[in-house]
Formats: sequence, C-alpha cells, structure tokens
Amino acid sequence: MSSNAAELYKRIQEDPQQTQELFRQALQDPQGALRSICDFGASIGLPVTSEEVKAYLSSMDESDTKQWLVKARGGL
Repeated sequence: MSSNAAELYKRIQEDPQQTQELFRQALQDPQGALRSICDFGASIGLPVTSEEVKAYLSSMDESDTKQWLVKARGGL
C-alpha cells in the first residue's frame, strides 16, 4: 500500500470543503471521484493510483470512511 495514499487522505480530511465536494461527487460519479482524488494527489506531489486509494480506504477502520465506501460502492 502506498504511503502517499495515507498522506493524501490526511490532506483531504484537513479541507472540509474538498472533503464535501469529493463525497458529493462519489455519490453521483464514483469513478470520477476516484480520478479527482488521483489528480489532486498528483498536483500536490503525492501521486497515487485508483487501486492504491481503494486499498487504503478498504483498510481503514473509521466509521466516516466506511460510510463513504457504502454510499459510493460503485467506484470505491
């Protein structure tokens, strides 16, 4: 699992507006949200693949993250 995924998740969580935007996107377009996460990571020097993001989120034991996974099951 990429250490970039953990740091990227932390950075996304630190920005409530970005977190909300990604959540809304995940509800409507899960694959698009995954692309947005990967694009954001690349733009800040934390490149990740969609598989790394999915693996990282699946490994987490956090209720908010689990809700994301349940609601956006199609892409994440």
